[in-house]
Amino acid sequence: LEELVLAGFVGVRFNPYLWPEGELMSDSCGLEVYKRCGELKVPVGVMCFKGLGLHIDDILALIDKSPDTILIMDHLGFCALNEDGDAAFEQLLGLAKYPNVYVKVSALFRNTGDVDSFPYDKVKTKRFEPLLDAFGADRLMMGSDFPFVLETENAYKGAVDTVGSWCEGSDRDAVMGGTAERLFGSWKS
Repeated sequence: LEELVLAGFVGVRFNPYLWPEGELMSDSCGLEVYKRCGELKVPVGVMCFKGLGLHIDDILALIDKSPDTILIMDHLGFCALNEDGDAAFEQLLGLAKYPNVYVKVSALFRNTGDVDSFPYDKVKTKRFEPLLDAFGADRLMMGSDFPFVLETENAYKGAVDTVGSWCEGSDRDAVMGGTAERLFGSWKS
């Protein structure tokens, strides 16, 4: 991990579906990597592709065992606009009490629950706005979900314009790049 950081890597992603069967992210190996990321100031994104509710206890264990590690919930926590997604979304909002937890506003199409579509008005009112209230703009960041965003309506530009239209001023500056730059470092051209 140290060599990767020295080589310029600025983040790690945990995907619970890539762990060996029966093992949790918060078990010995995953926890060791997670803690080391905190020591190196490397944020850890968690991608709960099948829904946050399936992994909330594991995530809470990581937060409890290493409260200084920055944890980023990818793709709005995969909280679809349906009954299961609503329950998981309440769990996601509950993570706002931990100052080291951030949320990536990305993969909007993955969070529609088949009841919303571009330009994602329901995702805005039922997911983004409550997250903005709970976490604040300084703990939210736009993400692209590249390359899958290219398969959505208006592709990357559509995602950027949509999320960018959901807030103004300093909130917009934070969500659209400021938060990510603060966590991952300045963008180099």
